[in-house]
Amino acid sequence: MSGLVTDIQRFSIHDGPGIRTTVFLKGCNLRCRWCHNPETIDAAPQLQFFPARCIGCGRCVEVCPRGAHELRDGRHVLDRSRCTVCGACAAECCAEALVVVGREMTAEEVLADVAADRAFYETSGGGATLSGGEPLCQRDFAVELARACRAAGIHTAVETAMACAWGRAEPLLAAVDMVLLDVKLADEAAHRRWTGASNRQVLANARRLGTLPLRVIVRTPVVPGVNDAPAAVAAIAAVAAELPNCDYYELLPYHRLGTGKYESLGMVCPMGDLQPPSEETMRTLAAAAAAAAGRLPVRAPGWEPKAKN
Repeated sequence: MSGLVTDIQRFSIHDGPGIRTTVFLKGCNLRCRWCHNPETIDAAPQLQFFPARCIGCGRCVEVCPRGAHELRDGRHVLDRSRCTVCGACAAECCAEALVVVGREMTAEEVLADVAADRAFYETSGGGATLSGGEPLCQRDFAVELARACRAAGIHTAVETAMACAWGRAEPLLAAVDMVLLDVKLADEAAHRRWTGASNRQVLANARRLGTLPLRVIVRTPVVPGVNDAPAAVAAIAAVAAELPNCDYYELLPYHRLGTGKYESLGMVCPMGDLQPPSEETMRTLAAAAAAAAGRLPVRAPGWEPKAKN
């Protein structure tokens, strides 16, 4: 079995405990307007074009069977309507101005990359994290990969929104040690508006996760104008506090690192020039979450929680 992988990021410290290797899988069933990994949304391979890297050699023009590339007045012009993502241009582009995102890999090939850093996992309490996109969109491949990691003695986590039927998620949940559960909004209407889907299944699944023998971390991306109100994060923190196996609730500030990716894919960033939330906003939200979470720890940049009795 093989799956489509967009990236394997080593030495990650934000995708679960310890030092981790994060495997990004292609495909997502949500359309969060603030997504910072737009290259993982579509389930098929895509062509990224970085004009600033182009050296104008013209090799792409020569090898493209569809005539999608043109050098016009010294400028590289890409006609995406002609492109079939065959990869011929990317294979010839020594400057990496053209890159096919989404490569087919077997679980064994991915495991070989993951296992290379076993020593770091053992000393830091880390491991592998399956992310995306939504790993459940490639459920069977994700299950095979998670089982391979477990057989190799590597702690495995999955980052998921759980926006699916419980039965679809069960095989993967049985194969991992930890779930990084992304809960964007507690309000269903707002969730539909900003992600394109209901959150009823998400919240129901979140509560069922509390019955399983694995660890859970609930996380929320804080996006200005979307969910940056104290009441919004407090509602999610209250759900996280219901889970007896939840280690903590984490607030992650929106960032703009994905805006260049939209341009490289020929897409328009839905959030425009939206700026990240301020440190003061993050502290205020963390305080509201902590008040709703009871004894459950809350984490956020710049937040120093008071000790709880």
